[in-house]
Amino acid sequence: MLDDFLVRAALAGVGLAMATGPLGSFVVWRRMAYFGDATSHAAILGVAIALSLQLPIGVGVLVVALAMALVVSALAARGWAMDTTLGVMAHGALAFGLVAISFVPGVRGDLQNYLFGDILAVTRGDLVFIWGGAGLVLGLLIWRWQPLLTATMSEELAHASGINPGRERLALTIALAIVVAVALKVVGALLIAAMLIIPAAAARALARTPEAMALGAVALGALASLLGLGMSLWQDTPAGPSIVTVAALIFAGAAVFGAIRR
Repeated sequence: MLDDFLVRAALAGVGLAMATGPLGSFVVWRRMAYFGDATSHAAILGVAIALSLQLPIGVGVLVVALAMALVVSALAARGWAMDTTLGVMAHGALAFGLVAISFVPGVRGDLQNYLFGDILAVTRGDLVFIWGGAGLVLGLLIWRWQPLLTATMSEELAHASGINPGRERLALTIALAIVVAVALKVVGALLIAAMLIIPAAAARALARTPEAMALGAVALGALASLLGLGMSLWQDTPAGPSIVTVAALIFAGAAVFGAIRR
C-alpha cells in the first residue's frame, strides 16, 4: 500500500493533523500565533545548517526550532516586548536561513519545497519521522494535559495548585519544535503556523469543551489535508498551499455555522 505516493501523502497529512490539532489549540488559547510563526521560520536556517554539515534535515530543523523557541521563551520571561521581539526574530531567522542556504551547492532549485512543502514526495522514512514526531507530541500533551490547561487559564491558579507555569511553557516549546520539524516536509516553513492555527480556530467555533476542540482540530486538519491533496491532483496546484486553502475555507464555514448557532 505504501508504494502509492498518494497514500503516503495522505498518511503524512493525517499524521501532521494529529500533532497540530491539540498543540494548535494551546497556541490559540495562549495567543501564541506569532510565536509559532517565529519558530517555523527558523526551520529554513535549520535546513541550511543540516545541509552544510551533511546531517538529516529533520535533525537540523528540530535543533534550530527548539533553540529559537527557548530563546523566545527566555526573552518573554525577562519582560521583552513580545510582538516586536517575535517580529524581528521571525523575519531575521528566515532571512538568515535563505542567505545561508544560497551558499549550499545544488539546493536553490529545491528551496520552494522547503518553503511550501512537498507532501507528494514523502517517503517511507519520512512517514516514520512524521508519525513518530506526532506520537511524541501527542504523548507529551496527554501527559501534561490538565496542568497545561490550568496554566493556560491562570498562572496564579496554577501556582496555587502546585503547578509550575514555566515548566508547562517548556513542554509546549518542545512540542512546538517537534511539530515544526515534522511539518516541514508536508507544508513547508511558511505554512506550518497556518496548520497550527487554522484547524484549531475552526474547531473553536464548534466545540464546547477543550477536549472537544482538540479532537475537532485533529479531524478538521486531517480533512483539510485530504481535500487539499484532492484539489492539488485535480487542479494541478501546489499541495501545501492547497491544504492550507482548504483549511481556510473550512474555518470560514465553521465561523458562519458557529455564528448562526449562537
